Amino acid sequence: MGRRIAASRLFAPVRSLFSGNASLESNRHLVRHFAGLARPKEDPCTWKERMEKIRNIGISAHIDSGKTTLTERILFYTGRINEIHEVRGKDGVGAKMDSMDLERERGITIQSAATHCTWGDHQINIIDTPGHVDFTIEVERALRVLDGAILVLCGVGGVQSQSITVDRQMRRYDVPRLAFVNKLDRTGADPWKVIEQLRKKLRHNCAAVQIPIGLEDEFQGLVDLVHNKAFYFTGTHGEIIKEVEIPQDLVAFAAEKRHTLIEAISEVDDVLAEKFIADEPITANELLAAIRRTVISLKFFPVFMGSAYKNKAVQLLLNGVIDFLPCPIEVSNYALDQKKKEEKVELTGSPDGPLVGLAFKLEEGRFGQLTYLRIYEGVIRKGEMIVNANTGKKVKVPRLVRMHADDMEDIQEAGAGEIVAVFGIDCASGDTFTDGSVKYTMTSMNVPEPVMSLAITPANRDSLPNFSKALNRFQREDPTFRISLDQESGQTIMSGMGELHLDIYVERMRREYKVETTVGKPQVNFRETITQRADFDYLHKKQSGGQGQYGRVIGYIEPLPEDSEKKFEFENMMIGQAIPSSYIPAIEKGFLEAINSGSLIGFPVERVRYVLVDGAAHSVDSSELAFKLAALYAFRQCYAAANPTILEPIMSVELKAPVEFQGSVTGDLNKRKGIIVSSGQEGDDCVLMAHVPLNNMFGYSTALRSMTQGKGEFSMEYYQHAQVPKETQQKLILELKKTKG
Repeated sequence: MGRRIAASRLFAPVRSLFSGNASLESNRHLVRHFAGLARPKEDPCTWKERMEKIRNIGISAHIDSGKTTLTERILFYTGRINEIHEVRGKDGVGAKMDSMDLERERGITIQSAATHCTWGDHQINIIDTPGHVDFTIEVERALRVLDGAILVLCGVGGVQSQSITVDRQMRRYDVPRLAFVNKLDRTGADPWKVIEQLRKKLRHNCAAVQIPIGLEDEFQGLVDLVHNKAFYFTGTHGEIIKEVEIPQDLVAFAAEKRHTLIEAISEVDDVLAEKFIADEPITANELLAAIRRTVISLKFFPVFMGSAYKNKAVQLLLNGVIDFLPCPIEVSNYALDQKKKEEKVELTGSPDGPLVGLAFKLEEGRFGQLTYLRIYEGVIRKGEMIVNANTGKKVKVPRLVRMHADDMEDIQEAGAGEIVAVFGIDCASGDTFTDGSVKYTMTSMNVPEPVMSLAITPANRDSLPNFSKALNRFQREDPTFRISLDQESGQTIMSGMGELHLDIYVERMRREYKVETTVGKPQVNFRETITQRADFDYLHKKQSGGQGQYGRVIGYIEPLPEDSEKKFEFENMMIGQAIPSSYIPAIEKGFLEAINSGSLIGFPVERVRYVLVDGAAHSVDSSELAFKLAALYAFRQCYAAANPTILEPIMSVELKAPVEFQGSVTGDLNKRKGIIVSSGQEGDDCVLMAHVPLNNMFGYSTALRSMTQGKGEFSMEYYQHAQVPKETQQKLILELKKTKG
């Protein structure tokens, strides 16, 4: 006998959930997620029970893997939106999470967007992040505050270059994750190839928790390996889930893949291993519990499957989010106590604890600056005073909202584990807010260095005020977007993560601030370094009436190892008090000022250690300024003797093109001084990985299109700074001399 379960008004789009011959009892593992929607309010839960019902997740992937399409389906199935719109906005609306016109026009996500929805009696806070490497900071700061993530992979493309970057970011912040192999309806889709790539390329202990029923045009549904049931998705938007027994032709394959799943978990979970070794039957609940334990401990990576675009299997993925990803109190979060020399303090998530919240993202809203906060402990309330732990400033919370892309819902308070936004607070990205009873700061995010610069000037002098406003706003919102002034030319230089990154900001300036700009030729952010040790012995002495200046420094500079995490290092190896200790900070300051600009082409100097071994001071004429200048001039004096060289940014380029164009594509990469790291074949396409100097990659998209009749595509991300060849170095130095005239 068929069963239909009507969802509550929050689940309005889904008129019926199940059809077919399945009983309500056998559907219990699905029903539990919907039961909470119709449940009347009872006594207030304890804070731990409330926290157990929260999931903070991010959706990340390589560009064009279907992240935003997946988020759109999640919002629809959870009743957050009533209609589905596609990413490129062909219907004039566009996906809910792509609220910028530029995002809808280009069909890409530029800014991460936050939303929240309800699945059963659980609240899910979601951040949809960009896939393009130029906007990697959006992924970085989202992962910094999330408790779990979904790594979306294209069923055809598999693990691509940005998938590797995103996975590296997830590892950096120890984020438990699920994989969702999307686009199984596409020609060439192969989930087993993707799982193999997850094992080999990303080195994950992973296994499928589902198998597809058909692929490509014949993709109809999924077999759930945990519960040993098959699911089909029907209805206009796949909202009717039909649960049946596993088709006979898939029973043996499902048993084999379930055995593989149990085996992969048993390798890292002692509880399941005992039953597996004893060859005892393993129930669905035992398997569920084992998967959850191993996902939270980062030892296992379950792989889900489906097609977001074709409305298949998204509901089962939501079940997986609830079942396997941690709630806020299952993840260890630490703050640094500034009163106790940055001693680590574990945050429990208790509402009775002191307020601790991290400002992880800033936006210019309609009513001023919008600050996104992740609350880690305590409660934030509208109208109360909070303290910026980084600056010590007290501010009032004038308005507290919960975000739904560019819409907002006013709330009176929010507790630990929640992601909210506050208006009217002046702060920087990465600042920590408390209630003033403690001086805690959260650990900062990893911010990559910009690799490309453009000279930019407003086309009209009347636009200068808006031009300045735009640049200030963009800098506050995006830590990878930097503005500087070229001292010699007087030009404004904007630096970012790539051509697209800077192009988007130029376009936003025109649209949002009505400022037309003139943009100069892109400039690569070179660096300088030294290759050998050089000694210095410099005396800074000046006497021109009144107190003079006297400072002598003796020591050497030497290169740091290439694998050193530090870009520069100052070391005081002086024995005795030849220079009073009060002047040592001034000497370090002089060194830091000196490395801001090398003498070859004027770029910052990296990978250098400055060692002070001796010196001399004067009882009357010595001062901090004298020793700062002595250190600065000493560095400049010995820099040439240290055999300086120029470093250029090298990009990791992943390229895909039809096999017939492989020869011309490879030849072109060689011309650009690229080094082919690996090559392979996917279907009719060749896939190349290469390391290429960024300076040689300008205009590559146009060149690739013409070489491959528009069929080639590539993505690139920063890999490292490496020494330029001697002829390139001479050319760069000559170019600098010409510009100086």
